Amino acid sequence: MVRRLAVLLAAAVILSGCTEQRLFAVRAVAAGVPSLAPFFEEDGSLGTDETKLRPEQAHSGLQQGNTPGLYGGTQKPKVCDVDRLKDFLTDPRNRQKAREWARIVGITPDRIEGYIDDLTPVLLRHDTLVKNHDYKKGKAVAFDALLEAGIAVLVNDQGLPAVKCSCGNPLQSFDKDPEKISVKFEDGNKKWDGYEKSDVVTVKPAPEPLEQIALIDVDNPDQGINRPVGSSGENDEPFDATKQHAVPRVAGMTFDQASQRLSELGLAATSSDGLPPGDAAVTGSDPGPGTELPFGEAVTLSVADDGEEPGTPPKSDPSDEPTTDDPTSDDPPSEEPTTDEPTTDDPTSTGPTTDDPDTGDPDTGDPDTGDPDTGNPKSSEPTTDRPTTGEPTTIEPTTAVPTTPTTSSTPPTVEPTSAEPTSAKPTTAEPTRSEPVTSEPASSEPGSSGAPASSEPAAGPA
Repeated sequence: MVRRLAVLLAAAVILSGCTEQRLFAVRAVAAGVPSLAPFFEEDGSLGTDETKLRPEQAHSGLQQGNTPGLYGGTQKPKVCDVDRLKDFLTDPRNRQKAREWARIVGITPDRIEGYIDDLTPVLLRHDTLVKNHDYKKGKAVAFDALLEAGIAVLVNDQGLPAVKCSCGNPLQSFDKDPEKISVKFEDGNKKWDGYEKSDVVTVKPAPEPLEQIALIDVDNPDQGINRPVGSSGENDEPFDATKQHAVPRVAGMTFDQASQRLSELGLAATSSDGLPPGDAAVTGSDPGPGTELPFGEAVTLSVADDGEEPGTPPKSDPSDEPTTDDPTSDDPPSEEPTTDEPTTDDPTSTGPTTDDPDTGDPDTGDPDTGDPDTGNPKSSEPTTDRPTTGEPTTIEPTTAVPTTPTTSSTPPTVEPTSAEPTSAKPTTAEPTRSEPVTSEPASSEPGSSGAPASSEPAAGPA
């Protein structure tokens, strides 16, 4: 027993260790705290953070880079000194740093200036997950980081954080499960006021390249700032962030299209199941169209499970299914050759499409109506044809198939004589009219084309 208990305890320890290993270690990076291994010495000359900005409550853990109000702005100069960063990275003395920096962002060193010119300085309004990079022993060393709200960053035209301003460290998107992180507050980065793990944000690329970024003025939250991408504040255009915006009708759009439309109106797009694929079909929104919301408010979009356009009519062939049943099931011998085709033609009887020549016979109610020519057991009975008009069935194999095909399209007079001189004549007066109904055509494909013309018989018997 002691050994068994020891084994169980050991297994429990191992399992708990495995559970712990499933969590991704994330290093907390507080606003205003210098990095221990930066690309650029953090002396305040390259950029400054807003240390008194508390994290905003996030409406979603995953947000696209075009989300209005995702980032903040300020009228204070040199939150990020873009020109100084370019000078530093293009200085021949920093060639190795420039190579590593360019490698991380996916460009060649000679493109660094142009790349930086297309970036836009903003302030984080949420605690944001990124992949950060230290510079150690001539190499860029990646680590997962949680940047505190208030940190100044440069973002690209997809709205993704690309550079940490104060130290010049290149940033990439966080590529792990944000639900499985373990944040480490160390190296002077103490847990800050307002930190809530549930409000941590991961930024995903905007569905389309941005031309401007809608910011909230961190010094005056009732005012917004439209900042053109690639500018540093000199071309900012203020707007009223308290103005209400009506939710547009988005059902039928893809998620990306709906997100883009909402963004243009100053509203954010979210979904109850995270961010769905961009081509997922939107089926509705909460709140619905016409609802007035303030700038930056989120609209929850519902999407179709299968990603197809909502409202697609179901595929069904009710008319075909019934028609194929009758002919084949009851009279394999007589109708098999022409079961399906005749039935489609048999509309001659009554048969809209419900099938058999027999369906038209219900009007005549006469066993003989179709018998003279086809000898089809079906023609005599409205629906149960096969079983009732059994007498014709005996003749059927011989009568209609060989001869009627050729003569069926001609007046019924020939048919009666050839097929059943005896039994079918009892109602000879009607055969002439019902004959078309008998739909000899049913007996053979060639004659089926003529059968439709004789559909009148259905009306005659009635």
